Amino acid sequence: MNYKSFKIAGLAVAALLSFGSCTKNFEDINKNPYGSTDRDLEPDFAIVAAQLQQAQRSIYLFNPAPTFQLQQNLLGDVFSGYMMSATPFAGNSNNLNYNLLDGWTSSAFTVGYANVMNPLYKSIQFSKTKQLPDAVGMAEILRVEAMHRLSDIYGPIIYTKYNVPNAEGGVDFDSQKDAYYAFFADLKDAIAQLTPFSGKPASTLFAKADLVYGGNYTQWLKFANTLRLRLALRIVRIDPAKAQAEGEAALADPAGLLTTANDNFLVDIGSTTHPLNVINDSWDDIRMGAPLESIMNGYSDPRLPFYVQPATDPAVVGLYKGIRNGINIDAKERYVGYSKLALFPNKIQLMTAAEAWFLKAEAALRGWANAGNAQTNYETGISTSFSQYKIGNAAAYINNNTSTPAPYVDPKAITPGSNDILTGSPWLSTITIKWDPAASFDRSLERIITQKWIAMYPEGEEAWSEFRRTGYPKLFPVVINNSGNKISTTDFVRRAPIPSNEYQTNKAAVDRAIATLSTQKDVGGTHLWWDPVQ
Repeated sequence: MNYKSFKIAGLAVAALLSFGSCTKNFEDINKNPYGSTDRDLEPDFAIVAAQLQQAQRSIYLFNPAPTFQLQQNLLGDVFSGYMMSATPFAGNSNNLNYNLLDGWTSSAFTVGYANVMNPLYKSIQFSKTKQLPDAVGMAEILRVEAMHRLSDIYGPIIYTKYNVPNAEGGVDFDSQKDAYYAFFADLKDAIAQLTPFSGKPASTLFAKADLVYGGNYTQWLKFANTLRLRLALRIVRIDPAKAQAEGEAALADPAGLLTTANDNFLVDIGSTTHPLNVINDSWDDIRMGAPLESIMNGYSDPRLPFYVQPATDPAVVGLYKGIRNGINIDAKERYVGYSKLALFPNKIQLMTAAEAWFLKAEAALRGWANAGNAQTNYETGISTSFSQYKIGNAAAYINNNTSTPAPYVDPKAITPGSNDILTGSPWLSTITIKWDPAASFDRSLERIITQKWIAMYPEGEEAWSEFRRTGYPKLFPVVINNSGNKISTTDFVRRAPIPSNEYQTNKAAVDRAIATLSTQKDVGGTHLWWDPVQ
């Protein structure tokens, strides 16, 4: 097995045992899902299709739900401001109030390598040997989509040196800069691999492997271009020349970007229940976040009923009520009656066309070639998000120049008023919806990112990354900070530490990786390479 993947996964599973509802139904995490050997399946390339399917289903892990709960839900979903748990896990000292638990924060690392990087490495090697360029292209795109998320959590990651032992017998990390440069190179190569196939019927292998577009090459090219633009803007504050070059290349590609809601990158998970439905509806372990309440209620946003359900608690019954992050929770019963999430279909959303329009809006704001008009892109982003939920004319919402995020009041706080965010607070935005051509760059950027944040729901990992990159939308700081001074309350959490298992099995490489971080400290308050301190 490459890079000790199953050893790492086994340790992570053991760590899950100590966290309540996080432990349900995970016993099959490493069971072979194929049932046949590589040799049995090689003649019709079924093994490659299975590997590509596994990767698609594990970027945002659809099953088992307990592992997803740690991979994403109690990480990016909460840190993005979308969600918060009513459950006081581990005596209410956990990720949610900045005591970053290794048994939780290591899950994304484990899944990323065992469930995504490993099968993609195998599929790329086989596909190159058998001269299957379309399979290579799909695998490279998936690898970038998965591993940029991992880098955005930890910073340095094992990417270009995967399965290449170093002198100590471990495997070396790439700095985040080197990883990002490799992402761009891989996307460029993937686009070159797939472009000759655009408009043609899919090969049997490609169609069988594709859980998103059913074998449509042009759609994959659109996704690759949009991903390239996303990553270009991700690095714009630290490496503006590279950002512009990559962004303009994405904008100039003939295949274009995701354009309509029908282009959304949604992974079909078959009859399996969406993991958020399990965590939210079956376990009662996640609820609406206070920033989501403040922003969407303040804007009277018609998408709100598609995102969350009205609260059932007698103190707020019938309202859309969220929980503020990092607060004093004595028992689950205190907040479990706040707003549940809406139920999700059996599709995993990794990118929407609305996001693509907001990316173009920011690119236009920055003056990049072929980006179009910032206002037109911004307004189209809103209307495309509305169409995703089959909501009618978005004109009234787009032209609303008075509504702003609403104050947040928590009537069930243990200490009255301790969780409230009232008018005049620096954490409560005053941004309106309607585009203002005379606004400053920063004001325009806040407007774009706030609407993008709304449109990307429930994809918390990307929303957390964009908040760290831009500072928008304005979120509420934690009330209780259990980080031991490793994370600033007012600067928010910036990353997760590298898992302890890596220190035990790959220490020399980890030490070199940590030396590439901005403060050379492997703590949650250390800024990533693309996130320089303001």
